[in-house]
Amino acid sequence: MKIRNLSIFLGLALMATACNDHPVESNVKVKPAKLMDKYAEYTLTSDISHLSENEKEMLPLLFEAANIMDELFWMENYGDKEELMGKITDEDAKQFANITYGPWDGLDGNKPFVEGFGEKPAGACFYPADMTEEEWNAFDDPNKTSQYTMIVRDENGALKCVWYHDYFEQQIKKAASLLDDASELAGDEEFAEYLKLRAKALRTDDYLESDMQWMDVRNNNIDMVIGPIENYTDARYGIKASHEAFILIKDQEWTKQLARYAGFVPELQKQLPVPEEYKKEVPGADVDLAAYDVVYYAGDCNANSKTIAINLPNDERVQLERGTRKLQLKNAMAAKFEKIMLPISEMLMTPESMPYIKFDAFFANVMFHETAHGMGIKNTIDGKGTVREALGNQYNALEEAKADVLGLYLVTKLAEMGEYTNTEMIDNYTTFMAGIFRSVRFGAASAHGKANMLTFNYFQNEGAFVRNADGRYAIDFDKMKMAVEKLAGDILQHQGNGNYEATKVWLGEMSVIKPELQNDLDRVNNAGIPVDIYYNMGPDVLLNTAEEAK
Repeated sequence: MKIRNLSIFLGLALMATACNDHPVESNVKVKPAKLMDKYAEYTLTSDISHLSENEKEMLPLLFEAANIMDELFWMENYGDKEELMGKITDEDAKQFANITYGPWDGLDGNKPFVEGFGEKPAGACFYPADMTEEEWNAFDDPNKTSQYTMIVRDENGALKCVWYHDYFEQQIKKAASLLDDASELAGDEEFAEYLKLRAKALRTDDYLESDMQWMDVRNNNIDMVIGPIENYTDARYGIKASHEAFILIKDQEWTKQLARYAGFVPELQKQLPVPEEYKKEVPGADVDLAAYDVVYYAGDCNANSKTIAINLPNDERVQLERGTRKLQLKNAMAAKFEKIMLPISEMLMTPESMPYIKFDAFFANVMFHETAHGMGIKNTIDGKGTVREALGNQYNALEEAKADVLGLYLVTKLAEMGEYTNTEMIDNYTTFMAGIFRSVRFGAASAHGKANMLTFNYFQNEGAFVRNADGRYAIDFDKMKMAVEKLAGDILQHQGNGNYEATKVWLGEMSVIKPELQNDLDRVNNAGIPVDIYYNMGPDVLLNTAEEAK
């Protein structure tokens, strides 16, 4: 090791100790519960018969790079995976810990499910567990608010920034090398260039160039999302990005059906239900709507509740200049719809509502949810900076709520324009209501859970649905339509104003599960309906199922 890395080494050693120094009893016991009942198993696979031999040869390299992201996320979320697994003897609990990436249940407010562990640190392992607010505020380093730095203590105990590519040096070098090798086998020129630039980005923590290049990946059979991307795990400040990876196989036929909606984004931005100053930004028109089968999740996206659609890049510069790509994970959506959403609907929705709960409506709602992420306002109207910066750790929940209701608003507008005819709006609205019950079970520790609690309580206040004496729900279509427009406007104005305290108070008041709803959710839980999905996946699973399909 070179001398210039000595202080980094000492800082890393201190951080590793602090991150793994979770309070535990000497004899760790698992709380008695059927932990894995929360999850339904689903096998991830796809038809790969159309891939070239080079593309098939590339897949194992992508899987190996993804597994490195999984290793990094363990370090960011908990610390030493093997150290934790060595303390748990119950096999059910070990499997559950693999899903949660630690001893805390992300679908139950991050409560520890292994006795002896305390609360999960809000900043996970991105910051020293003993760091005070006074220390953070006094820490004068512009890199401290970068998404891509770990905050550690140096040899004197002072705070210090370490770039991800230094902190995870060996893993990053290996992952980048794998992407370079994979680029030589990619059948699509744009995807090959993206892999090269993503390798460079991993080595430098500068992702702008590779994000821009990813916007040009349109003619591919295989796609990959890899790197430090989302900020959900940093619940302390909402700054630090966690490592993750998706491996995707494009569904060419469904993608062709979706492509026509992309061109409407600039016009839909003009129709947002807010005053002009909140919609003056013009989102990039280079929007890609595509459908994929996901064949692998790793890291952040694989923890707890699983992603069913992707809207990236997150970089506001890319969004304003180019737009975003919106990837619909069709097989993952089908898994949640069949194994979770329909059983919940049968318990909580009125029998008269059931004919309107349809997969095509669910797919469309998710698709326009992702479209909505790229719309609205990215910079506060009074020059406070970006909405993300101004709202800090309140941003993620509000942004997810925006995407939910604004997505429903968008599909409504397209239907009114005669451009969306796949389903009737009563299908989309009823399916949306049923979807709230699915997502609100993710709990208060999840941005998506908070977003759905906000929406549910707002809709209830507006009379958008009724609950009958049997504890079953039905929408009031006209009132729900008005509530969607009103809530979308309120959220967009909170974002544009960038008032952290006002947003925190609003979310605090509205993002709560009231006793009546909790009783209804308890009925669902007691019926054994899973909360989410876990996957049987990997290169062997993909190749074996592909072989069986021949």
